[in-house]
Amino acid sequence: MKITETLPLSGFAASPVCTAPSLASREGDDTFAAGRPLLGVPESGSAGTHHVTQAVHSAASAESGTAPALVHLQDVHLSFGDNQVLKGIDVQVRRGEAVTIIGPSGSGKSTILRCITGLLRPQRGAISVAGTRVDQLRTEAELIALRKRVGFVFQQYNLFPHLSVLENLVIAPTRVVGRDRATAEREARALLQKVRLDHKESAYPGELSGGQQQRVAIARALAMRPELILFDEVTSALDPETVGEVLTVIRDLVRDGMTCVLVTHEMRFAEEVSDQVYFTEAGRIVEHGPAAQIFGSPRSERTREFLQRALGDGARSRPAPAAPATPATAPLPFNSLRFAL
Repeated sequence: MKITETLPLSGFAASPVCTAPSLASREGDDTFAAGRPLLGVPESGSAGTHHVTQAVHSAASAESGTAPALVHLQDVHLSFGDNQVLKGIDVQVRRGEAVTIIGPSGSGKSTILRCITGLLRPQRGAISVAGTRVDQLRTEAELIALRKRVGFVFQQYNLFPHLSVLENLVIAPTRVVGRDRATAEREARALLQKVRLDHKESAYPGELSGGQQQRVAIARALAMRPELILFDEVTSALDPETVGEVLTVIRDLVRDGMTCVLVTHEMRFAEEVSDQVYFTEAGRIVEHGPAAQIFGSPRSERTREFLQRALGDGARSRPAPAAPATPATAPLPFNSLRFAL
């Protein structure tokens, strides 16, 4: 297996890229080249699939309540030397859900995301993503195959400074997955339009604001057509004026039915978009449940204290869901937008 250079995979920090064609084309691993649709971007002949509403996301979430978990962490323990970082973590994420992990700094939130992607390996416990036992992956090829399916957007944008915005989106699909150049460019432009940056395709990262760079990073992760996308404090390095730009893009993805796991200190945003919320402290899950319950009537006194400090005026109940769409205006079935394995 020949390693030629390093590229960020689906928003990951630089990882070795395998140029062996078998990695991108072997049976069961070519879901991307086979044409999994870009979320929120209509395919040829499928007009209207981008008209997705919150009602669709709500229906999908209700439907996913009985579906098997796309992501499952069970009794996960991780230590760095004598420092126990994760102490028996259990998390489930079903397809189409938005799950947010909240808690004080140093509680293990970001570490959980890195375990999901195989960037960190726990000493104990099981982690599965779409049936793949992440904790049992050992080879670089296995990890690359996983990271084609999982997008990761970090606090720092990790864009290639010497490449244009468009090239930042095109390089991984063409070099890692083997997608043809014309298709990769067409999908990249559609994604730039989705994140409201289609007018910046020729710009370089240094010419963009922090919020714009983070939106490019999100679009780059989506360009790999992931089944799942992880957001790790993506607004923490941004000034207040640009935070809203990034949150709007994430809100749109959630409404489109993208499966998302978010680590954030933006409590009101978490309350708005999340289906499930996990509150962590000192490496443990203190409490988890639907967003309305966690923010409206948390069972744990520690959760209540944290939210009162984070929100200022205390946790508020989540807004009531919108009324179901009438048959005349009902959106397309959610399954048409899902990323099939």
